[in-house]
Amino acid sequence: MQEHLEQHTMAALCEGLRVSRSGFYAWRQRDRAPRPVDVAIRTAYEEHRGKVGAPYLAAEVQAAGFTTSQRTVGRSLCKQGLRARVVRKFRHTTDSKHRLAVEPNLLDRRFTVHRPNRVWVGDITYLRTTQGWLYLAVMIDLFSRQVVGWQMSQRIDQTLVNDALNAALLTRGMPTGVLIHTDRGSQYCADSFRTIVAKHKLIQSMSRKANCWDNSVAESFFASLKKQCVYGHTLKTRNDMTQHIFEYIEIYYNRVRRHSANNWVSPVAFERLHNQASEGRAVH
Repeated sequence: MQEHLEQHTMAALCEGLRVSRSGFYAWRQRDRAPRPVDVAIRTAYEEHRGKVGAPYLAAEVQAAGFTTSQRTVGRSLCKQGLRARVVRKFRHTTDSKHRLAVEPNLLDRRFTVHRPNRVWVGDITYLRTTQGWLYLAVMIDLFSRQVVGWQMSQRIDQTLVNDALNAALLTRGMPTGVLIHTDRGSQYCADSFRTIVAKHKLIQSMSRKANCWDNSVAESFFASLKKQCVYGHTLKTRNDMTQHIFEYIEIYYNRVRRHSANNWVSPVAFERLHNQASEGRAVH
């Protein structure tokens, strides 16, 4: 219709194409000026570099003052030709073929925790660079899903997980009584790791054999990290990868990225809100 307005009247075009005049004007307005909500969705998508999908973007746009749903965001992304990065399958790094003693599964998939420093989950993943492999070990507080300790190394050994646990202890002020849940990997069953657990009066828990769902929070974190931080990037050196992971964990994931388990606020913001609420209850 737009192309033939100079040759035909609006009434003739509407009648011939069975389109209402108001419908044509509404289409032309949409075509010329994107809806503010679409602009907000694209802006949020670009700010997060295409790392997140419709559920996350819906929370982001709602926080900006728009009333919208995940379905509306999904349609807008499709209309604008925007897609979140896809998760690839990755290898498991657990070496459970050993004769070391293991611990029972005390966590038992109870992933909802109501206070910080009650349960930390740990795991290891691999990262490829053009110089070779790097391994990342993390400790995540189940209360807020914050990464409270992490370490990277060229070797997937006891030192890697020991350093991650020690980093978490330092970051969180040396708490005691924390349940430390991991898989049955030889690194977590080693005497050196158990020594740290005993020294700081922690409690050790392990997933059942070959059951990744028992530690699904850590698995989910690694899946998000690889989708949002690693895939699509060419990182030539191990130093490049280390810097990239630092920026993702300490700057983006802990402080910026909204988490569904936290009512769509970041881990750091969630803990800050918890502390403010606790202080308010103490005052009263």
